[in-house]
Amino acid sequence: MVPISDLEMGPSPSKRAWWEEECLGFLGKDIEGIIQPYDDALVATLRIAGFDVRRVMIDQGSGFEVMYPNLYEGLGLTPKDLTQYDTPLVAIDDTMVTPVGEMRLVVQIGGRKELVDFIVVHSYSPYTAILGRPWIYFMGAVTSSLHQKVKFLTDQGIFKL
Repeated sequence: MVPISDLEMGPSPSKRAWWEEECLGFLGKDIEGIIQPYDDALVATLRIAGFDVRRVMIDQGSGFEVMYPNLYEGLGLTPKDLTQYDTPLVAIDDTMVTPVGEMRLVVQIGGRKELVDFIVVHSYSPYTAILGRPWIYFMGAVTSSLHQKVKFLTDQGIFKL
């Protein structure tokens, strides 16, 4: 994942200074409106490659970003848009999946646009894509499936998804 504006990884120095003085987390009021109990995954609608994409899972358990066939085909992408990616992956159901390739697309959220490297796989998923730990770290995000929210710092303050 590479930021569009520069090549620095992680939060900018000005954002780090803010983090030293504030707490980016969740409070009891953040759970208001969430019907309990449940065990839902953290799923959101994000803007990917200029399109609003539903059913994007934000998963702290994933070590990479994944794109599934319905999104790949819906964006009108073709095999020539992919770069080679040969390392097999272990799917959610513990089966081995051979990636079709990798591609870099812009993901926009909370006024930020970042380039994200997606590994494209041809397997079934109820999700269109997964954003994993690399994206979460890069955004400086804090996630909570209990609160069904993602928070991260922007130039305008804390963004809540």
